[in-house]
Amino acid sequence: MSQKLTIMEKFKTLISSVVPLPIENVDTDQIIPARFLKAIDKEGFGDNLFADWRYQKDGTPKSDFVLNNPTYTGSILVAGKNFGSGSSREHAAWALGGYGFKVVVSSFFADIFKNNALNNGILPVVVSPEFLNDIFKAVKKNPKTTLTVNLQDQVITNNANKVAETFEINAYKKECLLNGLDDIDYLLSKKELIEEFERKRSPLNPPRGTLGEC
Repeated sequence: MSQKLTIMEKFKTLISSVVPLPIENVDTDQIIPARFLKAIDKEGFGDNLFADWRYQKDGTPKSDFVLNNPTYTGSILVAGKNFGSGSSREHAAWALGGYGFKVVVSSFFADIFKNNALNNGILPVVVSPEFLNDIFKAVKKNPKTTLTVNLQDQVITNNANKVAETFEINAYKKECLLNGLDDIDYLLSKKELIEEFERKRSPLNPPRGTLGEC
């Protein structure tokens, strides 16, 4: 009996308007404050994304924060340098994904945040400072400016001026995103190959951990 895979949404090419957040050194406590970390599943985290910047103490929205400005919408968050620093909380990626972001663009990401994002189906795209600045300028001039993110070719394009840059991504994580698989799903997808490999192993050279091991 085959096991059913829990498939994440496949990522191929995304064309979207953007939400600009031209703030540097945004840490994970600003992305999702610690008081919201008690939950153990992903439900509802998007409601608390950037909570301290987004809401007054009484829970009313702050009109001057970008997520509360209907002018800016889209599945791409464009952030300042050094996004996702601080603690290693995976909840930051949960909150971004729960809000609806599929891509985060910056000129630098904290490594742990980058890995957490990829593990949760969010693509972190590192661009040059110049390219990032051009995006902010274009969106300020025209909030309907779009970006095209092509994962297969690893290219991001600013559709306002048609300037493009390539971006790096781990080959394994790229395959997972293209096929909508998390780490466990990826292993399950290779189950037949793994079983075939085990069958072909010589009985005189058993795998580690078996009775034949000295």
